[in-house]
Amino acid sequence: MLTRFAPSPTGYLHLGHAYSALTAFDMTRAKGGDFILRIEDIDHTRCRPPYEWTIYEDLEWLGLEWPKPVLRQSEHLPDYAEALERLRSMGVLYADHKTRKGEAEAALSAPQGESVTNGAGANPAWRLSLEAARDVLGSRYDTLSFMEKGEVRKTDPAINGDVILGRKDIGVAYHLCVVIDDARQGISHVVRGHDLYDATHTQVLLQALLDLPTPAYHHHALLLDAEGRRLAKRKGSKSLRDYREEGLSQADIKAMLTATAKG
Repeated sequence: MLTRFAPSPTGYLHLGHAYSALTAFDMTRAKGGDFILRIEDIDHTRCRPPYEWTIYEDLEWLGLEWPKPVLRQSEHLPDYAEALERLRSMGVLYADHKTRKGEAEAALSAPQGESVTNGAGANPAWRLSLEAARDVLGSRYDTLSFMEKGEVRKTDPAINGDVILGRKDIGVAYHLCVVIDDARQGISHVVRGHDLYDATHTQVLLQALLDLPTPAYHHHALLLDAEGRRLAKRKGSKSLRDYREEGLSQADIKAMLTATAKG
């Protein structure tokens, strides 16, 4: 078993990240597997080195270990561009000349809510055509599935529609990068929050189109704040860095997670 934690250095980690990282780490260690860290830093408009350094500090403080060096997506942009071109040559992408609204959809489908900065007249974004994907895969399209917590789930890519895979501002979108990296690193189990459950349907479709393996998935419950909203960087959720500076210990954080986790 090999799983991963893949944060984006666009802000400081919060309790929700700690819960996800520890869930993945503890699950794989319990089964004699391995855990790796990946830095998803393709969004050059928002990713910052200090946030990345703090990710390492926070996770080490929590007692997590991982092999080094860590894969950083910014060092593999040609690989994502090659995959995008492969899909384009298959005829499953189409150009979208819309500006802010269309790319906002792509940003919101990513785990970190990537930023969007575009203007009219820019190069087009590239969307995945579900209709063309169905033509390419034939009968396979309707039988695609994945394992979720030990149960077979049928995919429904229509949940997300024709998602953007080639963004105008940073070149490539989350969905494509993550399937390339999971295959590259041999990830057997993806452990992440339930907010990304719908994304799995699109990613399984991409795995089929690119002849990549499909990992097993485990989407865990999300931590919520006092108002019942999920924790998020962009909403100013209290960071692990703040807790560290207040003198809390790893045991303190784990106790907070146990008391806060729902399901």
